[in-house]
Amino acid sequence: MIVDKINRLKAEKNAVILAHYYQEDAIQDIADYVGDSLALARWAAETDAEVIVLCGVHFMAETAKILSPHKRVFLPDMNAGCSLADSCPPEAFSEFVKQYPGHTVISYVNTSAAIKVLTDIVVTSSNARQIVDSFPVDAKLIFAPDRNLGNYINSVTGRNMVLWEGACHVHERFSLEKILELKKEHPNAMILAHPECKSVILKIADHIASTSGLLNYATKSKNQEFIVATESGILHEMQEKNPTKTFIPAPPNDSTCACNECNFMKLNTLEKLYDCLKNETPEIFLDAQTIEAAAKPIRRMLELSDQLGL
Repeated sequence: MIVDKINRLKAEKNAVILAHYYQEDAIQDIADYVGDSLALARWAAETDAEVIVLCGVHFMAETAKILSPHKRVFLPDMNAGCSLADSCPPEAFSEFVKQYPGHTVISYVNTSAAIKVLTDIVVTSSNARQIVDSFPVDAKLIFAPDRNLGNYINSVTGRNMVLWEGACHVHERFSLEKILELKKEHPNAMILAHPECKSVILKIADHIASTSGLLNYATKSKNQEFIVATESGILHEMQEKNPTKTFIPAPPNDSTCACNECNFMKLNTLEKLYDCLKNETPEIFLDAQTIEAAAKPIRRMLELSDQLGL
């Protein structure tokens, strides 16, 4: 059985499997740790394993390598990219930053290592609001790459951060009309939304939070029914933790499918995970200069998150 083979290889090679909530159910079930971007970053920095297999997308594996430069880091499918990270090319962003001298650059973790090199502090959706609020109210800030998350943070903090015009293809395509139709069919359901969604979706949401924040809210809530506007992979963990509750994936506007999946996240499979461990490829490589420069804003985030109790 492939699960047994993976576990055997993992033990032989002193490997740890880190998986994002958006991975397919089978990968979440076999992973040592399942979490959002902030949790994955922490585990990558703290693990004693010699090998890290990051079941997520490319920027997550890069982040693991940056935080654990002496460990070997693998990604089951190197084509598992990120539309949000791809929406912020390093050369273009470098020129953008030059247009705003004296600004502090805040970058979402969903960016390439090259963007992190240009960044003063990294944030995740779990800690973005609190980290932005830690700056003086008159601070000049640039936020990249997600315009939806940036707009949301501006709206709840009263800031006027300069925003890069990037977006996640999954969170961009939720259908307001279809969600409202679902709400009519399930009038008692609460609408949960990730802040990467467009503002029209956030306006109708009962609760807005990061992936882990939505999971925690649903678990603690007395409500029994939820419409979930984020990548549908999180429903697996939501259902695991709350077997008596009902979770309905919010539908996209460009498909007859009832759920909204990230095609990049779903490139990783159990078979590819097994091949990755067995053949020790594909591996993430970054030069020492990039690792040193990109680590600074990530570690600044982790340290500030600890100080803020996040």
